[in-house]
Amino acid sequence: LPFFAPGRIDALEPAIAAHADRRIDAFITRGTFDGSADLAQHIPVEVIAGMLGIPDSDGDRFRHWVHQLLEIAPTDIGVAATNLIEFHLYLQEQIELRRAEPGDDLVSFLLGAQIEGRPLTEQELFGGCLLLLMAGIDTTWSAIGASLLHLAQHPEDQHRMRTDPTVWPTAIEELLRAYAPVTMAREVVADVELGGCPMKAGDPLLLPFPAANRDPEAFDDPDHVDLDRARNRHLAFGVGIHRCLGSNLARLELRVTLERALARIPPFHLADPDALAWSRGQVRGPRVLPLAFTPN
Repeated sequence: LPFFAPGRIDALEPAIAAHADRRIDAFITRGTFDGSADLAQHIPVEVIAGMLGIPDSDGDRFRHWVHQLLEIAPTDIGVAATNLIEFHLYLQEQIELRRAEPGDDLVSFLLGAQIEGRPLTEQELFGGCLLLLMAGIDTTWSAIGASLLHLAQHPEDQHRMRTDPTVWPTAIEELLRAYAPVTMAREVVADVELGGCPMKAGDPLLLPFPAANRDPEAFDDPDHVDLDRARNRHLAFGVGIHRCLGSNLARLELRVTLERALARIPPFHLADPDALAWSRGQVRGPRVLPLAFTPN
């Protein structure tokens, strides 16, 4: 928790803006860009790599592991094993480097952290870093991409966010509600029947937070994206003791990336709806997102 406290996270804003600007520089004169491949996917990779103290040059490896472990591995045990071993070996190298020379990064922090008065085990170190890699990259990448897609398809909302800074606080929460990327996995702990569906203790269970965010008992006109929605107790980050550790960071990355995009990129639209492609697995977001604009 200390590493993800609001003050520490807020200090990352200039670096996130710089990451976004570098990506936008690469296509701003071109008139076309892939909102996912050219922008959204890079921001969380660079942020998490920086927090872990890992070189930016390893970003492609991170994106490869995220894709393989979240989209392919659930139905291919061989892919799961291969990529977990690769990441474990990579992380071991990083841990040994921090043991020799600790820094102000998350791996060094975890090496010095304690649980109930004891240091973390090697398995806990690996699990913690793997979770940060999985939870910190694909989720935010998906939220940024889905938000860009919404703005491309709803020019009135895009114009509103370009011209009315007062709408941003509610707009960010509404985009998170409407396009929540995460479906969490849990295990049934007792026999129960819900909505006519019997479930037994030990059964695996998926909890689609995006469906909860479209619950008409909790939200007025839930399928409509209302940038002014004030009553918005969405579950994009979960709820209870397992609520997302990185929610402050995800909000910051989403806000700053959209701010830089709308400040620098002229009005954009979806260039080829037929080419739009979404991810597979428990995290949902655009993976091919062709956008176009008229360069200044």
